Amino acid sequence: SMEHDVSLRFRQQLLLVDENLVAEDVAALKFLCADMLPFRKLESVKSAVDIFQLLMAKEYLNEENTFLLAELLYRIKCHSLLKKLGYTKEKVQECLHEKGRVSPYRQMLYELSENITSEMLKDIVFLLQSHLPKRQMTLSALELLLLLEKQGLLTENNVQMLEEVCMNVSPDLLEMVNCYKRAKVCNIPSFNVLRSDYKHTGKKSPISIYLSTGKQVLGSTKLRLSSRCKGIQHFMGSIPPCFLSMFQKTYYKLNKFMEAVSFFLSFLQKMASYKMDGPHRGFCLIINNVNFGTSLQERKGSCKDAEELERVFTWLGLDVRIYQDQTSWQIKELLQTWQDLPDHKDRDCFICCILSHGESGAIYGKDEELISIRTIMSHFTAKQCPQLAEKPKLFFIQACQGKAIQCPVYVEADAQIPALSPMQQNVSPSESIPEEADFLLGMATIDGYVSFRHIQQGTWYIQALCSKVQLLVPRGEDILSILTEVNEDVGRRVDHWGTKKQMPQPAYTLRRKLIFPIPRDPPPS
Repeated sequence: SMEHDVSLRFRQQLLLVDENLVAEDVAALKFLCADMLPFRKLESVKSAVDIFQLLMAKEYLNEENTFLLAELLYRIKCHSLLKKLGYTKEKVQECLHEKGRVSPYRQMLYELSENITSEMLKDIVFLLQSHLPKRQMTLSALELLLLLEKQGLLTENNVQMLEEVCMNVSPDLLEMVNCYKRAKVCNIPSFNVLRSDYKHTGKKSPISIYLSTGKQVLGSTKLRLSSRCKGIQHFMGSIPPCFLSMFQKTYYKLNKFMEAVSFFLSFLQKMASYKMDGPHRGFCLIINNVNFGTSLQERKGSCKDAEELERVFTWLGLDVRIYQDQTSWQIKELLQTWQDLPDHKDRDCFICCILSHGESGAIYGKDEELISIRTIMSHFTAKQCPQLAEKPKLFFIQACQGKAIQCPVYVEADAQIPALSPMQQNVSPSESIPEEADFLLGMATIDGYVSFRHIQQGTWYIQALCSKVQLLVPRGEDILSILTEVNEDVGRRVDHWGTKKQMPQPAYTLRRKLIFPIPRDPPPS
């Protein structure tokens, strides 16, 4: 029957999702479901299918309503699995405010666990020693939080112990807990204040001030409430004295409410962004190859790019190191040295800029030997460089990726689009990125094409990148928004004769927004 087919298809979808989840994902799902399913039943869970069956038994999940599972996959950042349920990341985000079931408390704990490093975990376990079983096995951050909840030491309305522990371990963790506490102030029930009659003009006039804490407050309602707040002081002169004190109390509550909303928004921003407020921003390597052997020409103007990159990334707080004219072997040795550097542990991010000649998916060393971009980036995976695990790693490559030249297309209505020539044995930027999270690769040009460099002013791409970073970081823009603007800038440029164009191409596996803190000093240029 049709019903049977739908049910079978639904269970097949669940099996497909289960097959693509690893043990850490299952542990995260268990944790996020802790408010919906009993601890006792969750303890016996061995696979994602076990969780799905428990959710179906409680009627949280069925063939007609798969949103909870979509939300859970979204929360644990398994965005590629959403399409198996017919969702996209954007569709889930749209529906969360109406259909979301994971509480802010549970979200806060999960995000907290995601930001607890192994060193922090050791410190937390040490501080909580008296509350933990004496013969307890090694705990993960999620297991530790669940244990505290089981003992009643951590609840939605009591995070004091968590606060005290974070105070001793990390100010960033403490801020996450404090943001959650401040956000809870938003949960004031809707209420009406001051509905009365009074004689002022001889007529009965109701005064009504209505305050609502609906979900819209995070959108346009916030702005409307803010504008009303500004008008209240002007309005207070017309209020009869008998109501003035009551109105002042309401105004005070309204101000407190708006303050809570502001804190909540900053909390959401922090949850959705990489941590970029540590004592050291990170290292920035600039490999600038100008002179080569006999086959490749001198890259005149490249030193202008290197100088501009140094100025901009120093302004952003990075420790910049420049290496000139490196052979392919020296580049590999250099990357190995930086891969093994223990100082990454106290840094927020890592940036590597390479200015050279190149081919599809590779750059040339000074010795005119190719080194693949994937090889370069793979030095900094979580396995090879654990100090940079879960931190953003940015690579900007200024090099040709082939020999083809992009020609400008002059737009004409109903123009016939010319056929594209086939490209063979090319490596796209997405293939160059390691298959794990937290990488960004900014390429000066799309695969198979050349990029352009002015012999005095530097390259189109690097100059646009530096210009847009200086313009948009002070506005709080994230790196992907900045790179979109870089594309717009470079895409508008043509050479002196109007015959050559260029289009950069970013590829990324970033899990969160990357927003550089706004520097105190003005932009360098």
